Amino acid sequence: MTSQRTRNRLTDRLREQGIVNEAVLQVMASTPRHLFVDEALAHRAYEDTALPIGNSQTISQPYIVARMTELLLQDVPPTSVLEVGTGSGYQTAILAQLMDQVFTVERISALLDRALGRFRQLGLHQIKSKYDDGHLGWAEKGPFDAIIVTASPREVPAALLAQLRAGGRLIIPVGDAETQTLTLVTRGDDGFETTLVEPVRFVPLLGGKL
Repeated sequence: MTSQRTRNRLTDRLREQGIVNEAVLQVMASTPRHLFVDEALAHRAYEDTALPIGNSQTISQPYIVARMTELLLQDVPPTSVLEVGTGSGYQTAILAQLMDQVFTVERISALLDRALGRFRQLGLHQIKSKYDDGHLGWAEKGPFDAIIVTASPREVPAALLAQLRAGGRLIIPVGDAETQTLTLVTRGDDGFETTLVEPVRFVPLLGGKL
C-alpha cells in the first residue's frame, strides 16, 4: 500500500497521461499521499482518483495535482506561490518541495489544523498558512510569482489577479457545478492572458470561514 513500488506505479500512470516534468514526478513518487487521507481510505491513496477528506471537501486526483504544478513550473519556475484552499495539504506539500516560499489559505479550520499536523510530521516548515476566506488571497505577502486555486469560482477573483506579479501565473478551475475548465492566467505588461487548459471537476470556492 505504501511501498515505493506502489508510488512508482502512480507516477508511471501520470507519465502515460502526459506529465513530463521529472521534478514533479519525483516529488509525487516520494510524497506519502496515504498520510493525507483518512486511515480507512489509505488503501486507495495511490489510485489516480479524488478522495473525500471530510467537511464536504476532497483531496484532488494525483493527475490534477501534477498537471497544475507542472503548469506553474513551466518556462521560469516561480520561487513564491500562494495556494488558495489548503484542504488535506497534499498539493501544498508537493509545492513546498519544489518552491522556496509557499503561502496557503484555508477557510475551514478543522482541515487547516489537520494539514498543519501533516506538514510538521513531514518536516515542511517553510509553509506559511492563514485561516481566511480564499477569495481574498493574502495581499500582505504578495505579489506572488504563482497562485494556485484548488476550488472552483464562477469567475477569477479580482483580488487574486491583483496579487499576481508581472510575468506570474495563476492556475484555477473556473465554472459552475456542472461545467468547469482549468484555466491558466498569465500577467503581462499590458494585462492578462488567459489559456483554457482542460475540463475538470472541483468543489466550489466558497466564501467566509468555518
